Amino acid sequence: MLTRWTKIARRIRVPAGFFFAAFYLWRARPSAVSLLWSLLLVVPGVLLRAYASGYVKKNDELTVTGPYAYTRNPLYLGSMMMAFGFAAASRSVLITVLLVVLFALIYVPTILGEERFLRSVFPAFDAYSQRVPRLLPRLTAANPGGVGSFSGALYRRHREYNAALGAVAVYAVLIAVLWLRH
Repeated sequence: MLTRWTKIARRIRVPAGFFFAAFYLWRARPSAVSLLWSLLLVVPGVLLRAYASGYVKKNDELTVTGPYAYTRNPLYLGSMMMAFGFAAASRSVLITVLLVVLFALIYVPTILGEERFLRSVFPAFDAYSQRVPRLLPRLTAANPGGVGSFSGALYRRHREYNAALGAVAVYAVLIAVLWLRH
């Protein structure tokens, strides 16, 4: 049953994200202070996603360097940081609770499904997963046993700049909401 839900979760995560974004913008009640505080999570989240995307070579090799030496899922961690930063900006408990539920229902099975895939394709994944935590990062880099450096070409190929553009767009709408409600 988990495998079936994993497939469903992977398919619906982007449409669910758009639906949630519309609900978010409808329910958000930002303040100038909440917008400023939210930057403490959103900006590092955007930067982490950008940094991680310059390392990952999806389905070609097991990425174990850069941010992947600290957490197996820096892209998801960056997304969570951004999402909870925006939840803080919204000043809505309902949004925060729904966000927790959505992450549990969609991202947990997605991560577990991706790990099954990585185990089947990369024999070194088991050893890597013993050294590097799934989501919350280590304080020091694991001995990755791999070579890698940030690649601007990978960053561009993965179009990760869209996360930054999206964050700017959300802030623009939140500022407009704040301005229109005052």
